[in-house]
Amino acid sequence: MHDPRRLLAGPWRAVPVLGVTQILTWGTLFYPPVLTVPLMAAAREWSMTFAMSGFSLALLTAGLVAPRVGFLIDRYGGHRVMPVGSLLAAVALLGLVAARQPALYVATWVLLGIAISASLYDSAFASLGRIFGARARQPITVTVLAGGFASTVSWPVTHSLIATIGWRGTYVVYAAMLACVAAPLHAFALPRTRAAPSDAAAGANQPAGAVLAPQGWSFLLVAGAFAAYAFVPSGLSAHLLAIFERAGIDAKTVVAIGTAFGPSQVTARICELQLARRIHPVNVARFAVGMLLAACALLALFGISVLAATAFMVMFGMANGLITIARGAVPLALFGPAGYGHVMGRIGRPSLAMQAIAPLALAFVVERGSDHLALAIVAALALASFAGLLCLRPPKQEAKPLREVQAA
Repeated sequence: MHDPRRLLAGPWRAVPVLGVTQILTWGTLFYPPVLTVPLMAAAREWSMTFAMSGFSLALLTAGLVAPRVGFLIDRYGGHRVMPVGSLLAAVALLGLVAARQPALYVATWVLLGIAISASLYDSAFASLGRIFGARARQPITVTVLAGGFASTVSWPVTHSLIATIGWRGTYVVYAAMLACVAAPLHAFALPRTRAAPSDAAAGANQPAGAVLAPQGWSFLLVAGAFAAYAFVPSGLSAHLLAIFERAGIDAKTVVAIGTAFGPSQVTARICELQLARRIHPVNVARFAVGMLLAACALLALFGISVLAATAFMVMFGMANGLITIARGAVPLALFGPAGYGHVMGRIGRPSLAMQAIAPLALAFVVERGSDHLALAIVAALALASFAGLLCLRPPKQEAKPLREVQAA
């Protein structure tokens, strides 16, 4: 990736295209509901629980259809599947504007769930796996690095649009962006090429012929480890700042602590790109979850203070930044590029289900139990994820002659 011309021609063109569209799709589909759903509930006189359950339903739907979406990308390419996702998302956002009956509201979120499955990271990873084969790890890292700015852009823009044109106008604008920018980029700018079969053994950390079958114990460990981790960011994003505030930290300081999450993610991803390219992605994932466990231990030992909360947020952000990359890189390294999109969909199904239930589950725990119990549950799931990753045994790499390594 040293020649900038590679970003405009050939397979590497996929990276800036998906970098832009991931910012658009995450910024219009995933991050706005925390700001828009309360306004929908108030406008239609629905309960907040019912209104927010639509977003959980969308994530559950995305998990159910993820294997099929991955299979379609393997077969037809992201340049055919992802534009459909963008257009479905545009229709669904307009549907949210128009949906005044509860049944139509629920149906619209189901449609949006299908769009999410065909638009966000898993579909981007599947597209990159089809284009680059076993060499997809670096393109995945760069794409995720760009996508890390989605929350930084989305929340201020969404807040400003709501203040100017209301939540309905905001969703109309976002629908237009998806239909007129994301869909054409996916359809016309994504490369149509597929990696040559020889590339299945050509990537870094991908030994010739030494891949595991995407089934059995190894697959269950990978899917289980990422599903257990998926509960953590989904649950904490909904409750962590409120937990800090209830612990006695003033609201302005809590918000300031929260802003450390995004830059920490991006910093970790830059470090991975520069320093960890020759480290097996399973070890990167282990390090990331281990850092999250250390952050949980920090709160348990020293309690929730401004300093401890800030350190937790930084370590949590760095861990999440690395895990997002690992979700794409670990299956590629362990199971190979053949059928990679379908494998990603199968791994994504339980993860999306955990993302959907985490906010509601932690809300129940906080209401019936305590904030400390909620944090203990988060730590327990992080420990389960870490144990699953420790039990994985990556296939051993075959030693390459020095000349072959230099040529690569």
